[in-house]
Amino acid sequence: KQPIGVLVAQLGTPDEPTPRALRRYLKQFLSDMRVVDYNPFLWQLLLRLIILNTRPRKSARLYQRIWLPEGSPLLVYSEQQVAGLQARLGDGYRVVLGMTYGNPSIGSAIQSLEDVGIDRILVFPMYPQYSSSTTASVYDAVNRAAFGRRCPLFFDRKRSAPTLRFVEPYYDHPAYIEALKQAITDYLAEQDQAPDKYLFSFHGIPRRYAKTGDPYHKQCEVSAQLLATSLGLAESDWQLTYQSRFGPEPWLQPYTDETIEAYGKNGIRRLLAACPGFTTDCLETLDEIGNEGGELFHKAGGGELMLAPCLNAHPAWLDAMTAIVRQETEGWLARPRGATALPYHSEAAD
Repeated sequence: KQPIGVLVAQLGTPDEPTPRALRRYLKQFLSDMRVVDYNPFLWQLLLRLIILNTRPRKSARLYQRIWLPEGSPLLVYSEQQVAGLQARLGDGYRVVLGMTYGNPSIGSAIQSLEDVGIDRILVFPMYPQYSSSTTASVYDAVNRAAFGRRCPLFFDRKRSAPTLRFVEPYYDHPAYIEALKQAITDYLAEQDQAPDKYLFSFHGIPRRYAKTGDPYHKQCEVSAQLLATSLGLAESDWQLTYQSRFGPEPWLQPYTDETIEAYGKNGIRRLLAACPGFTTDCLETLDEIGNEGGELFHKAGGGELMLAPCLNAHPAWLDAMTAIVRQETEGWLARPRGATALPYHSEAAD
């Protein structure tokens, strides 16, 4: 009779838009070798001596531009997603929020489920497209929380551990694509004019990651094409780009900022930007695209950059989340905890 636990797993956000909070957050985020895989000794030297002494002030100012009265947009919208999903799933599930970096942590979320006796947990990463730098970091954090850390120096001797399932990448799931379509069409219905061009901007990763096996860029391409088709767009109507590059090495291209600037120079008056890889609005969407991208587009000679909201707590996305959870827990629903297992039947014995 125990409910099924559902962990909605997000990247993370600072507790406050202050340099001190940003320093704490960035130290945790940029120390993850899934995110930055340079030599750890050299990278930690650079991180602690230079980056953490300069970047937090700048990042704090950017966060202050988007901070809501209730808190960080990513946290506010994620909590709305959890509440909406819980309402749709009912008492047979317990939905909690956990973040890889910051609070509430994935560790505290797993612990809250274990504290009430829940030992079947579905992990739902808020990354439709798999990447080793995001989705795999969730896997790492969940496994540490569920099974304990183990290394030559210490070992968390957990005597019991929950059964885990992970939602597979849903970059081509019909419910996810339909939710994206509905969010964009609802936004366009409130505008006076239609856009001249559509820009689908995804978070970038170093090109080296893709060359060594990360499937992220291929899944982004599938998502963008399915979304464009669902919106009835011709190939010449839209463009896929990658944003948020960091460091000196090349990242996936084309770059979002360079494409926005080129559109402005080429006389595009109304550009619609959407971020299909982000399930909630955050610094990368609201500020990097909405503020910085809008300013860049205008200075280059363009007109209005229209930023479509992310999925956030749109009813179509909450319905899609519900459908995905029920699909992934179908076996658990068919055989509740404590039910007698079906007898094993071997065809070889017939």
